[in-house]
Amino acid sequence: MMENSKKKILVIIPAYNEAENIVHVVNHMMETAPQYDYLVVNDGSADNTLQLCRRENFQYLDLPINMGIGGAVQAGYIYAYKNDYDIAVQMDGDGQHDIAYLDRLLQPLFQNEADVVIGSRFLEKEGFQSSASRRMGINILSLLIRLTTGKKIMDVTSGYRAVNRMFIEIYSKDYPADYPEPEAIVEAIMHLGIVKEVPVQMRAREGGISSITFKKSVYYMIKVTLAILVCRLSYGLRRGKRTQE
Repeated sequence: MMENSKKKILVIIPAYNEAENIVHVVNHMMETAPQYDYLVVNDGSADNTLQLCRRENFQYLDLPINMGIGGAVQAGYIYAYKNDYDIAVQMDGDGQHDIAYLDRLLQPLFQNEADVVIGSRFLEKEGFQSSASRRMGINILSLLIRLTTGKKIMDVTSGYRAVNRMFIEIYSKDYPADYPEPEAIVEAIMHLGIVKEVPVQMRAREGGISSITFKKSVYYMIKVTLAILVCRLSYGLRRGKRTQE
């Protein structure tokens, strides 16, 4: 097994209109965890997120148009794959994810106990827990994933997660587009990956406004529900076809 100190680790920070947060988020990471590489993926921001990245001399990738969270994260995975990283971490650019929990997130990967590790708010139920309506939606999606895959994941929408080299490659080639977190879990399970949750605490957004409105939340639930069902069905059909061959 490769020594932990020899592993190349990249923290992917997707950012869309995060001018109020991105400088603090990146500076805090560099102060707290300077041993890890990072990459800000500016997702076609309409504010001055890109200008701030340039001014601060951050490591960044600039997408010429807004690709959405899935496209931005996948761009980070492509970068990680092409640059031979062993582990990639997703961390939001809005300040909700605490870098202090990064080592806890990485530990199951270091010990080969998991392929995908999710930072969960709901294992110890400490820190910011999201609104009651969003928690209800998360519980519904969690139940749906359990029914379709047999795997119980509590914080299915957490964007704070880490993956090994195998899933860097998989996600660099195929990653869900809109609201990708629950569907990416199903994809990992269908690829026979070991998915594990570890407890973390999250914070409320430090600045700016969330892009998820009530109408988008309704769309989110419908879209993700259908996407999970289609993802599960498509992998079942592929597996059945391979068996027949």
